[in-house]
Amino acid sequence: MEDQASKAYRERWKTLIFLCASLLVLSLNNNILNVALPSISNDLHATSSELQWLIDSYIIIFAALLLTMGSIGDKHGRKTALLAGLAILAIVSLLAGLTNSILILILLRGFMGIAGAIIMPSTLSILSATFTDPKERSQAIAYWAATFGLGIGIGPVLGGWLLVHYPWNSIFIANIPVIALAFIGSMIYASNSRDPNAPSTDIPGVVLSITGLVALLYGIIEAGVIGWGNPKIYISLALAAVLLAAFGYWESKAKNAMLPIFLFKNRSFTGANIALTMDMFALFGCSFFLSQYFQTVLGHTALVAGIAMLPLAAVVVIASALSAKVSEKFGIKVVVSASLLVLALGLFYMYLTSGIDTTYPTILVGMIIIGIGTGTATGPATDSVMGAVPVSKAGIGSAMNDTTRELGGALGVAVLGTIMNSAFLGRLDQLTVLKLLPVSVENTIRSGIEGAHQFATYIPFPHIQEQFLVYVNEAFVQGMREAMLVAALTMVLAALVSYILLPAQIQRAEE
Repeated sequence: MEDQASKAYRERWKTLIFLCASLLVLSLNNNILNVALPSISNDLHATSSELQWLIDSYIIIFAALLLTMGSIGDKHGRKTALLAGLAILAIVSLLAGLTNSILILILLRGFMGIAGAIIMPSTLSILSATFTDPKERSQAIAYWAATFGLGIGIGPVLGGWLLVHYPWNSIFIANIPVIALAFIGSMIYASNSRDPNAPSTDIPGVVLSITGLVALLYGIIEAGVIGWGNPKIYISLALAAVLLAAFGYWESKAKNAMLPIFLFKNRSFTGANIALTMDMFALFGCSFFLSQYFQTVLGHTALVAGIAMLPLAAVVVIASALSAKVSEKFGIKVVVSASLLVLALGLFYMYLTSGIDTTYPTILVGMIIIGIGTGTATGPATDSVMGAVPVSKAGIGSAMNDTTRELGGALGVAVLGTIMNSAFLGRLDQLTVLKLLPVSVENTIRSGIEGAHQFATYIPFPHIQEQFLVYVNEAFVQGMREAMLVAALTMVLAALVSYILLPAQIQRAEE
């Protein structure tokens, strides 16, 4: 009778299809939301800060729990964890589709983060346990990374189509058929591998990491609203520093640490994680801006905005799929660092060319360059992380890989969103007429670009309305350009660090 390992190997490519379907659910979950932000802002009267929290409530919980969930999957069965995560995500997606409160929606996004934290490390750890040949594993990981990019393209287009025909709530309901497909396929084909020596759950580590990340991102996001000089910001960032330092100390001493510190001694592991963090920092931040830019500033519908962003995703998918062959020829060190430089070039191009009347072909060039950079870096960096981790720690390696992605994404939305919002509010402060308006009206205008556009519809004089819209659009674009410049400079630094840290060949860590 065929044993489980032989069956898993024979069915490995079928298994990969449904692992990628599970990952696609998570990629859709984020990217379908980006195109709906203007609609959610208008219908639920959400501020710019609340929109950032709508993105980051998912990412914070996701990033903070990934390591723990990866460890739990290692111990109790990776297939079991994957199916449980998909079931939870289906239930929460249904609830999100029924709510009409921005605060409840933010809370539900946090629960989606819990489900995502169970699903994502399971997909990559099952993949690593199933594909035992290093060359096949590299190619499988390249397809896995390409699937993430596929969601970047499908999400906005699907979201745009849904928003044309249905209310914004439909974007959450749309997840459920994909979840059902992933659940059934994974139940049939995936193997339930595990690590019998996996440690027990690191509760103090979970608490310290979540509270530390929440404090850090709260301070960054709110700084864009109330200013960096506010004492609340200093308190929040100081608390974050203390909590995250305590987390690092605890992890270095705890026997059941959810983050084995010894892995960071390995340059293949550390260098690749830094590269992934910065890669997602730029990609998530850029996507957060572009959806609002296409819809609110350039005046396109949600569907047209989704189609406009499709080339970015297509290039990410193609570059990710080809990255294994490119890496095999030139080496991970060169490919990852060079890709980050290409990403920096794309962001700098967007800084130079973005305006309130920029043509789409001009924007398209920037998106293609960004797509090449981020897509080519992702596969080899992921391969470096997973190749550096001992096979018995596949769940931890997968979770760490995913944590750096999500943490980078959260920081990208928070930091770059704050830079944009600070510049936007700075320009609005120069409008002395705002001080003559009722406080409630002023707050609506200052809540973000969508709020300002809502106010403009009530201006009875077309000429004044047009001047006001030009002013607020320029304020938004100025903030977006400043954020793009910061992101470009950050990518140059990331490329340098990656080149210094990454070895020419993957080095596996010793337990």
